[in-house]
Amino acid sequence: MSSELSKIWLSSPHMGGKEQDFVNSAFAENWIAPLGPNVNGFEKDLVNYINQDKHIAVLSSGTAAIHLALVKLGVQSGDEVICQSFTFCGSSNPIVYQGAKPIFVDSEPSTWNMCPKALKEAIEDRISKGKKPKAIIPVHLYGMPYLVDEIHAVASKYEIPIIEDAAESLGSTYKNKSCGTFGAYSALSFNGNKIITTSGGGALVCPTESDKQKIVYYSTQARDNAPHYQHSEIGFNYRMSNISAGIGRGQMLVLDKHVALRRKMHDFYVSIFKDIKGVKVLTEPNENFKSNHWLSAITINPEQTNGISREDLRLHLEKYNIESRPLWKPMHMQPVFENTPFYGGKVAEKLFEQGLCLPSGSNLTDEDRERIKQGIREVFKI
Repeated sequence: MSSELSKIWLSSPHMGGKEQDFVNSAFAENWIAPLGPNVNGFEKDLVNYINQDKHIAVLSSGTAAIHLALVKLGVQSGDEVICQSFTFCGSSNPIVYQGAKPIFVDSEPSTWNMCPKALKEAIEDRISKGKKPKAIIPVHLYGMPYLVDEIHAVASKYEIPIIEDAAESLGSTYKNKSCGTFGAYSALSFNGNKIITTSGGGALVCPTESDKQKIVYYSTQARDNAPHYQHSEIGFNYRMSNISAGIGRGQMLVLDKHVALRRKMHDFYVSIFKDIKGVKVLTEPNENFKSNHWLSAITINPEQTNGISREDLRLHLEKYNIESRPLWKPMHMQPVFENTPFYGGKVAEKLFEQGLCLPSGSNLTDEDRERIKQGIREVFKI
């Protein structure tokens, strides 16, 4: 059956139509290197969108952004950094790049993000062992803002800076303030599956212009101001190219439209599952939270669905050539992080066991939605 049907992707790139104009300008003016008017323009567009008091450096990926934030905060070999366990490895791997040790923290059930109680427990225990964490990395998972007030209150009490992983949450807000503006530094991502894309790319949101320029310096191999190539510090090849930034400039023109369409997909799933016992759609806990619903995600409790599981739905949708995907496997359960300290309970583990991401793209059609709905109804016999 699936070979006869076009693929419905989880989250595919969605061009707005103007991206090619910015790219063509770069070619026409020979701005092909990793600098140029599109880089400057994209950074300005992002600043205007999230907060005009911030300063943004566009980079090669969201992972690079987190890495450079750790570098800027002085995280070194032997240090410890607390990280949300329920996330993509791009949040945690940069800790290891620096020779530091990740300390993983469980989620709480309302937003699926970092649990403030587990965070406090982790900090106090690491301090008791003589290792005060150098930074905390909470994540706005699937576009859902984390418990900003509670997490930042804990961080402030112990005077530990936050690197806000906003890779999935451009266009989301907490108390009408843009995600990506809460941390000492904040990472954005423009990977091919994100709410807007530059093919591959990311950005680091910085508090001052001097901080931004230091990040740019690190991201361009830390080259000193000299007529020859001279390096006094270790740098990285992390700067976004002018071509990629051109795509980003075009995408910024349709960002709000993409957010509205993703939120509409969330409402579509809420409508389908509202009368199915045992299935819950990740939804904002109250009016303080506004998610871009980058990915619409559900949990399925087989004890309440007559034995129907996450895998039953995933495999059935696959027959219709519909992509769905289990939620992130927590980092503390990954083989590469075996025996890494973890604080909390079983929230993240249960989310991984029961959770599924569903097609959420802003370019899905009514025909796509009808096929998705049909597949879901067949599984749950409604």
